[in-house]
Amino acid sequence: MLNGLRLGRIAGIEIVADWSLLVIFFLVTMSLGAGVFPAWHPDWSNAQSLVTAAFAAVLFFASVLAHELAHALVGRANGMGISRITLFVFGGIAQLEREPDRWTTELKMAIVGPLTSIVLGLTLLALAVATAEFGARTPVSTADILAAMGPLATLLFWVGQINLMLALFNLVPGFPLDGGRVLRALLWGATGNLRRATRRASQAGQLFSWVLVLAGFGIMLGLQVPLLGRGLLPGLWLVFIGWFLHNAAVMSYRQLLIQEALEHVPVERIMHADFVSVPGAATVAELVENYVIPGRQRTFPVVEGDRFIGLVGLEDIRKAPRGAWDRTTAREVMTPAAAVSTVPPGESAAEAMIALGRRGVNQLPVVDKGRVRGLLSREDILRLLSIYGDPALAS
Repeated sequence: MLNGLRLGRIAGIEIVADWSLLVIFFLVTMSLGAGVFPAWHPDWSNAQSLVTAAFAAVLFFASVLAHELAHALVGRANGMGISRITLFVFGGIAQLEREPDRWTTELKMAIVGPLTSIVLGLTLLALAVATAEFGARTPVSTADILAAMGPLATLLFWVGQINLMLALFNLVPGFPLDGGRVLRALLWGATGNLRRATRRASQAGQLFSWVLVLAGFGIMLGLQVPLLGRGLLPGLWLVFIGWFLHNAAVMSYRQLLIQEALEHVPVERIMHADFVSVPGAATVAELVENYVIPGRQRTFPVVEGDRFIGLVGLEDIRKAPRGAWDRTTAREVMTPAAAVSTVPPGESAAEAMIALGRRGVNQLPVVDKGRVRGLLSREDILRLLSIYGDPALAS
């Protein structure tokens, strides 16, 4: 289940808006409508400022989406699995199924986002100037330029500036920002060691996050910072961004180490081989009484002889009315094998973890030549990691 609103698909990539986006939409709209635009245009009404601000917030999110789409499309063109982009309170993220396998792929994916924002920013600024009504008077100051701009030109001017700021911020060489990914790609290419490159880029990202946190506290205490101003809210916002980037930098490195730890562990080594399967002809009543209630297993492979034909779980059982359990078979309520994600016993635990995440399920049947060999769950992978210890601490 997604914690957000599905906005649709672009080039086969699902676009999801997290509910936290409502917070930033409100903040951007109120900040522009009650502060920035009235200062630029004292003659505007409150309604005109707020409506223009609301459109600006929408275009800001569209710009973030374009930035993330650029990452996703270049990644897909280079063989990366990217199924979803999520827009949330701190911007957006294209969700990769795995890390790039070549430094050149990482470099191309990382750099295209800021380049897209720069092109968008310059284009929108040019359109803002083109739609401004200067008349016969030559503007000599920023105030003259702003005074000549109507709502459309003002909207384009602000969003153009924001895109350039977005590009500059993302080019900071600290992981997981785009600049940090560029740094990692270059270090990876120079050393041939992805782990070392990720550790160095992650450390740079953590250092930058602490700079943001300290700057945020300084702003809250009255320090004037260029482009950010001073005050409680701007400072608090900067502290939150720094905190988020610090956690993201640490977790990105840890995720790589976890993937490396699981890469050489076959699924058959950690799967549950003592599972129980049910015949397709068994009724739902028999399934509940003889399999579900006596045991702890929540999902059951459905078989005909030795052949795997489907999977049945508690959600499938609920499809059948309680009064029809005696005459409804497991075959009738199961999810057919063709619609079930499976893994072979020789697959690596890292690939199995990706499959679990891709399908949003907690358990996968382990199937070999049409026969179920075992069941693999997220808990099995987590138990393996707990046995070996946190790889980030052991590195």
